[in-house]
Amino acid sequence: MKKPVIDEIFGRLSSANPSPQTELQYQNHYTLLVAVVLSAQATDVGVNKATPALFASADTPEKMLRLGEPQLRELVKTIGLYNTKAKNIIKLSQILVDEHSGKVPNTRESLEALPGVGRKTANVVLNCAFGLPTIAVDTHIFRVSNRIGLASGNTPLAIELGLEKAVPSYWRQHAHHWLILHGRYVCKARKPSCPGCPIHDLCEYKDKTIDEG
Repeated sequence: MKKPVIDEIFGRLSSANPSPQTELQYQNHYTLLVAVVLSAQATDVGVNKATPALFASADTPEKMLRLGEPQLRELVKTIGLYNTKAKNIIKLSQILVDEHSGKVPNTRESLEALPGVGRKTANVVLNCAFGLPTIAVDTHIFRVSNRIGLASGNTPLAIELGLEKAVPSYWRQHAHHWLILHGRYVCKARKPSCPGCPIHDLCEYKDKTIDEG
């Protein structure tokens, strides 16, 4: 896909939503980190139902450690893989207290050293908490990028690297939010809403849906 087309795609997405935000609810860097860990293989909606009660009790790593793993498990039991996630959250909270003075680190290396934090989670935290132009590739971005011709690849890392090469630096800060929201609400997995899509004419997808009305 050529640069003028990519510019037009992000220009249109930007016009519709100039300052896109994560749909995960959080209060500070720590609660963002916890919310993103909980969101792995789960929906933001599901996570947002559980976290208000959790963050009311534990919005810092110190408070999370005082809350304890059994109570944490109880508060997040509606979220998939909650046992493993609760264990990882307690472990990462201890590391934050012991090694980072209770603060969330702002480097990929330090974030990925935390239990339950992979590259995607680190990218979300770096982008949302620290304003870095990282691109966190989830299932929506993976699908949309391949589908519309923005970047192609068989792995999230391949898509991330492809997007870093394709997306101009001035769009990169919000790029992953625009693509996530586009994939979540317009370019959906089973039946994309092509007729109402703002980038319908720029997309390279060959099997566009048509308006049945």
